[in-house]
Amino acid sequence: MNLTSLERYSSGIQSPVSTWPPSCTYSRNSWVRVSTTPPYRTVVSIQYMATRRDDLTRAAARLFAERGFHGTSMGDLAEALGVQKGSLYSHTGSKQQLLFETMRAGADAFHAALDAVPEDASAVERIRLALRGHLRVVVEQLDVATVFTREWRYLDDTYRAEIVAERRRYEERFRALFREGVEAGELRPDLDAATAALLVLSAANWAYTWLTPERETDELADRFTAILVDGIRGYATPA
Repeated sequence: MNLTSLERYSSGIQSPVSTWPPSCTYSRNSWVRVSTTPPYRTVVSIQYMATRRDDLTRAAARLFAERGFHGTSMGDLAEALGVQKGSLYSHTGSKQQLLFETMRAGADAFHAALDAVPEDASAVERIRLALRGHLRVVVEQLDVATVFTREWRYLDDTYRAEIVAERRRYEERFRALFREGVEAGELRPDLDAATAALLVLSAANWAYTWLTPERETDELADRFTAILVDGIRGYATPA
């Protein structure tokens, strides 16, 4: 019996699994009632498994960031979580899967930061806010950002293809910001958007090596903008 409980009215005996609040449908046999509401203990179990999964992903991100993918064993992960190594496989299929899930979390965080940039702001302002969001992810999710930047090359081919596609999509979104700046006349007309985005992201990506939670990320992002973005504003260079 999974997510439903059967009650046989002919015997008057209820299933031992309680379903509350009741939400029921009737089968063609009038003596059987099928409850469509998941038992409370099943819901709690699902929530518990999700919490343990999050704990495992965080532990994996921390160890991968500290020791590298190849320097971290499943035994290390089990010890960090305080569980037996054998039980770890009931939560995850492999260390590769954990690396992929950490990468996926990084991609989602960086894309979410870009999604938060208002569409109606000026192009240069959007670049500044995009940099703020990027650096904020690095500070608030330092382990995930470190793994996302450094360990992706160790993914198996299938996993790597998906993460590389996400990285390229993120880079393209930054290139689009610079193209919009050129088209709006806010950046120099001869600016190569691909090169500008590469320069900015290269500097921002490696911030995990020196950025600490004590640093004021918004102020730092504004300095990035002043140095990297304001430096490419103005007039075109002579032909």
